[in-house]
Amino acid sequence: MSNWTLQSTPPHDWFLCLDVEQYFDHEHDPEKVFEEGFRRPIPVGDRDVMVTTFFNGDPDHPEFHFESEEALDKDEISEANKSLSRIFGTDLDLRPLYDQAANDPVLETKLTDLYGLKRMARANLFEDTINRIIQMRLSHKPTAKKMVYKVRKNYGSLVTAKGDNIPAWPRPHQLVKADPMSIRKLGPTKRKGEFIIGFAEDLLSGEQDLEHLESCDPQTFYKTIKEVRGVGPTSAQQLMLFRNRTDACFPSNKTSGKEKGLRKWIVLNYGEDPDTIAEKDFKQLITNWKGYEASALEFLFVSWILNEKEKKQKSGD
Repeated sequence: MSNWTLQSTPPHDWFLCLDVEQYFDHEHDPEKVFEEGFRRPIPVGDRDVMVTTFFNGDPDHPEFHFESEEALDKDEISEANKSLSRIFGTDLDLRPLYDQAANDPVLETKLTDLYGLKRMARANLFEDTINRIIQMRLSHKPTAKKMVYKVRKNYGSLVTAKGDNIPAWPRPHQLVKADPMSIRKLGPTKRKGEFIIGFAEDLLSGEQDLEHLESCDPQTFYKTIKEVRGVGPTSAQQLMLFRNRTDACFPSNKTSGKEKGLRKWIVLNYGEDPDTIAEKDFKQLITNWKGYEASALEFLFVSWILNEKEKKQKSGD
């Protein structure tokens, strides 16, 4: 058995993420995570290791504690930490955002109400992309998550821990062995099967490079990821938010003169017209976000999630 810790750049309150079901997969119950920990397979070299995560609950001195039934050496723990730091955003430093957006008309209250928020992601961009492609255009998220789980179960490695068998996320070399019709039988459309197999092939052939996509500037990322079949403008912007970076870009994406995607949502939050706003005015609108666009949008997103939950609770009373 192995135990180790990973400190996060403060402020960081991971418990805020438990209210966001979109951060979690089919097998996770956020209500149980607080006491039982967050458990998922983590890629370590050529194998997958089950790791359970516990958070110390201190936003100003945040620390994650990890447990694995397997005995991992220092190099393997270091390898696991690459995925774990991406999943939890431990390396993201949002302190400058709190300063520069302190008087922002939209962000100010959200930064206070959600102090310590950092997005959750998956272990790497390949996992995030598979998840995004399968779930896109599916409004019933429990069903969409189950489809993703079935793809993992059929093509990923099976990891056993504490009597449970949990499928890891498939690697590119595992997915290229699939065929679109086999994936279709698991729920996703044949075309979605073609898309995720195609992305796996692009990575193995060298046409796409995960390390480059993770580290390149937002504009380059947006242009490059859109070349992946099945990843449109909105998906490209959404995948940008999960990288181990705080910055992002929100290019205009109009159809018949109507703005779409994240840019539209941002402008509406500031009470402006997304269909007519000029580029220079849009940049001025989010000037307080500069360098932290991905993180700033996450505050808007989680705030919206919590408001929607509150509305449902009130309507059910």
